Amino acid sequence: MIKSEFKRRRRELMRMMGPGSIAILPTAPLLIRNRDVHHAYRPDSDFYYLTGFPEPEAVLVLIPGRKQAEYILFNRERDPKMEQWDGARAGQEGAVATYEADDAFPIGDLDDILPRMMEQCERVFYIMGCNPDLDKRLSSWLNHIRCESRSGVPGPVEIVALDHYLHEMRLFKSRSELKVMRQAARVSALAHKKVMQVCTEGVWEYQLEGTFVNACIQQGARFQAYPPIVGGGGNACVLHYIDNRDRLQDGDMLLIDAGCEIECYASDITRTYPISGVFSEPQRQLYELVLAAQEAAIKRVRPGNHWNDPHDAAVRVITRGLVKLGILKGSVPKLVREEKYKKYFPHRTGHWLGMDVHDVGDYKVDGAWRLLEPGMVLTVEPGLYIPEGTRGVAKKWWNIGIRIEDDVLVTKDGCEVLTKHVAKSVDEIESMMVG
Repeated sequence: MIKSEFKRRRRELMRMMGPGSIAILPTAPLLIRNRDVHHAYRPDSDFYYLTGFPEPEAVLVLIPGRKQAEYILFNRERDPKMEQWDGARAGQEGAVATYEADDAFPIGDLDDILPRMMEQCERVFYIMGCNPDLDKRLSSWLNHIRCESRSGVPGPVEIVALDHYLHEMRLFKSRSELKVMRQAARVSALAHKKVMQVCTEGVWEYQLEGTFVNACIQQGARFQAYPPIVGGGGNACVLHYIDNRDRLQDGDMLLIDAGCEIECYASDITRTYPISGVFSEPQRQLYELVLAAQEAAIKRVRPGNHWNDPHDAAVRVITRGLVKLGILKGSVPKLVREEKYKKYFPHRTGHWLGMDVHDVGDYKVDGAWRLLEPGMVLTVEPGLYIPEGTRGVAKKWWNIGIRIEDDVLVTKDGCEVLTKHVAKSVDEIESMMVG
């Protein structure tokens, strides 16, 4: 991501905050995996969105109109001994020179310096509940400032939810963001193709997970946006199955839901196909029903339609198809109204996508579904799941779990499917797998 992008975001947020305000935003903490080992570090999405700063133990401060400095970073000091173990640190000099902070201070000085910055501000923009330690310290600072009010120190009189402003900004993707998201989509698409080509009876689910992750790494994407879901047979009916520990059986289908992350931007793709490479008739009938539902939903992704339009379209197609196959019985409008489809299609048709795989942004505004606008990115992912033993359903449908998911950008004229380069028609899948 180019530096001017982060600067533009900070400038836009400070414009919305107005003079007399201060924004305080910490990054994510390091998380211990076991004893002296940490999980691979990933900065907080909101913090990174405004700074591009990748290190832990950092706090962003924005003070619109402040003459000395509007953008301040509190971060770790340089420490040659620790850097020998864990790698280079930016330090305060790097925070200014590389990450374009107007000023930077050691994170250890936060309690001494930040309260003095707050004293001349009327409003504090902050996200409560994400960092309990900083919540407590902020409360202590505010109480101390209020005690000083008799000495002529005005101090803040209002705490404003920073996420309300910041998450609305993140909902609309810029050209720079879309460039990275397209790259993540391309990498993940190629990785899905690799898995499709090696999928066969007797392979273990975790081996296919390894194939996917390796294909992403070979293209420069070291991290996954979420733990890959690789489920064969009945495992595909578990929506968030991540054990990935069973062996694939001939006659079953495989569901793989996986996507890489590049520069903290996620991709999210799901494909389902027969392990043998050829669909059985029941598998084909259910698969083509889900595909038709997805196609109907994608057609409803366009400016002016509301968020729930794609879901409504998918529900109608799936309900009508289940009646035709004899899995549901009754009139389609009544079945939809009574949500009888939820037994087999229990989730929504999509979610916002961006720096978080389930990205930020309101789905409703003033109690009504929000209208889709250019720059929004969402997933479209209808599914059908019929576990073994489902009462009232013929055995031929059992242990079939199908989800088809693509990442879709709302454009000014309609939409663009960012993940369109992964086979999903019956003919395409069979041709690729048999070939």
